Amino acid sequence: MTGAVRLGVVMDPIGQIKPAKDSTLAMLLAAARGGAELFYMEQRHLWLRDGVAFAQVRPLAVRDSLTDWYSLGESEAMPLSSLDVLLMRKDPPFDTEYVYTTYILERAELAGTLVINRPQGLRDMNEKVYTAWFPECCAPTLITRRHDDMRAFVREHGKVVVKPLDGMGGRSIFVVESGDKNENVVFETLTQYGERFAIVQRYLPEIVTTGDSRVIIVDGEPVSHALARIPSAADHRGNLAAGATGVGRELNDRDRWLASVIGPRLRDLGMIFVGLDVIGGFVTEINVTSPTGIRELDKQFGLDIGGLLYAAIERRLATRQAQRP
Repeated sequence: MTGAVRLGVVMDPIGQIKPAKDSTLAMLLAAARGGAELFYMEQRHLWLRDGVAFAQVRPLAVRDSLTDWYSLGESEAMPLSSLDVLLMRKDPPFDTEYVYTTYILERAELAGTLVINRPQGLRDMNEKVYTAWFPECCAPTLITRRHDDMRAFVREHGKVVVKPLDGMGGRSIFVVESGDKNENVVFETLTQYGERFAIVQRYLPEIVTTGDSRVIIVDGEPVSHALARIPSAADHRGNLAAGATGVGRELNDRDRWLASVIGPRLRDLGMIFVGLDVIGGFVTEINVTSPTGIRELDKQFGLDIGGLLYAAIERRLATRQAQRP
């Protein structure tokens, strides 16, 4: 490309992030090191006018500091097509407003902006349901509203995990064993008495010893190390937000096989930065909205995962330029 890459980011308020752990900040720091010109916006700053995507943006400077990690310039309105690339890093919940946002970003994509991850993929790939596209990689899984089917699944497997399809950060995750008197209450709560779908998966006991590992995939290829989230002694959830401890480890052969099956297929669908949640060698979720774990792995193993992502961005932009008439 000629000139600096113009890179925008849609994220939660940057002043409220935890800079020591925030993956979006790591991405922006890498882009700044690569010479990119950065622009900041939040979901509320986006709009459509006559089919054209716009945003109220502010020039952004970032620093690797725990106390002074950003500064913002004066606000200006611009069409999103004036950006070379746009990172969609708004955290869930994946609600109706999030869906509307993907429509705006898709109009920017159609006008020529590289949007990561692809808006259509963000809409299509529910992080729990999309595991159904890779059953060979997953433990037995049931998605249903029917309580009878849930009870039968518990009897079949003895112990299961039940969770909502729209949860994040370990919220509303239950472990149910056969004979548990709370079984019906859990099913009623998560399905809202049969009005909403929920997911039931066979319980994987490895969560206690080896944890819930986040395998990061950049442009179809896995990062060399995974972040294993080990639950606390008082909890069953392998989520950092729920008190789990993050311990890095090298990928094993099973991790690499899972990544080889899932990574290239998602890459071809425009999903450039993806996180697989792996317990006991099985994928339990495919995270495409705003996967995390960069800062912890970079710190533990001297990696530069944000740099890997920015290199992938530069390759894609160079390919686009080469293909122009």
